Order: sequence, then structure tokens, then C-alpha cells
Amino acid sequence: MDIKTNITLYTASTPNGIKVPILLEELGLDYKLYHVKLRENEQKQPWFLDINPNGRIPAMTDIWADGEKIRVFESGSILEYLVDRYDKDNRVSYPKDSREYWEVKSWLSWQIGGLGPMQGQLEHFRRYATEKIEYGINRYDNETHRLYRTMDTHLAKSPHGLLVGDRVTIADIACFGWVVNHDLDGVSLEEFPYLEKWLKNILARPSFMKGRDVV
Repeated sequence: MDIKTNITLYTASTPNGIKVPILLEELGLDYKLYHVKLRENEQKQPWFLDINPNGRIPAMTDIWADGEKIRVFESGSILEYLVDRYDKDNRVSYPKDSREYWEVKSWLSWQIGGLGPMQGQLEHFRRYATEKIEYGINRYDNETHRLYRTMDTHLAKSPHGLLVGDRVTIADIACFGWVVNHDLDGVSLEEFPYLEKWLKNILARPSFMKGRDVV
């Protein structure tokens, strides 16, 4: 049975947009979902900018301890907020005084600052750009491959086949949305066997599939 909350999530079906619903499913939290109509630029409307001034998804509201509403925007911040407030038993996180806690933060920052932007640019130049620019395609394809290799090398040394320790964390959740789109963006996993195994195991978790499909 889902745990009742006052969370309202504003998101859409994008690599960043599916992160939060997956975590909410992992934590068993009840929430309200608002599908943001990106093609209609709903994320640029004044009511949405009051939630996220940057006009991007995902964004979220909750009721704070004082009874007032709180807004949280940017996917990484939302993931950290949710585990900090709702994962007291460390089901998908680690205690703040642990080495693993900082390892999770490092991989989360790596995804937000590297994997997401680089593969996102590859996706743009390969799939959506009106003009085929080989320099852009090659640059971001090479960088995405480098980042995949970084993950693969790390996962090869992981006893549990996960990014950090013995449990799925927000680091895995954050990376999943991008890696699962590898085929669409023209990146084969043949040369990344440990990353391929990681993805297969992640896809076997019902919460990942349910969270991904909800948007």
C-alpha cells in the first residue's frame, strides 16, 4: 500500500522526466501526477514558472513541516529531497555519515553534469537537428561513448553490479533514463558488457518499468 503524501509531480516522458516517478515507485509513495504538455510549451506558462523559474521538467511541490507548500525543481534536487525526507530506512540511499552517501552524490553529479548533457546533445544532433552537422554528431557521440566506458569500467569492479554499494540508489535511477535510450541515440552497448548487464537488471525491477510508463 502506497504511503500517503502531499506531493504533486509535474513531469513528462523524457530521460530526466522519468527519474522522479521511478524513485516514487521505489519508495512506495502516493503522489499526484501532472503531465506537462511540452509540445505546447506548457512549461513556459506563468503558473509553471512559479514552480520552476527555469521552465523545465521535472518540478514538484510538497507540504513542508510548517504546513506551507515547498517547491523543488531540477531532477537531481528532487531525487535528493525525496530520499532525505522519505527514505529514513535507507532503502535506496545510505546514511549521511557513510562513504557511500558521498559516492552516490558523486555519481549523481556526474550524470547531471556529464552523461545527460552530452547524450542530450547527441540526441539533438543525430535525431532532431534540421541540418546534419557531422562535427556535432561526432563530438557528442565520442563523448557519450567515453562516459559509457566510464560507467562500464566502474561497474566491472562493482561486487553487486550497481553504481554504489549493495542497493539501487538515485545514482542508478538518474543514469537509467539516458542509458535505456542508447539505441534511439545510436549508441550500441556491445562494447560495454557490464553496463549492458546493469541495464538488464535494472529493467527487471517493476518500479523502474512502472515509473517509466506512468508518464
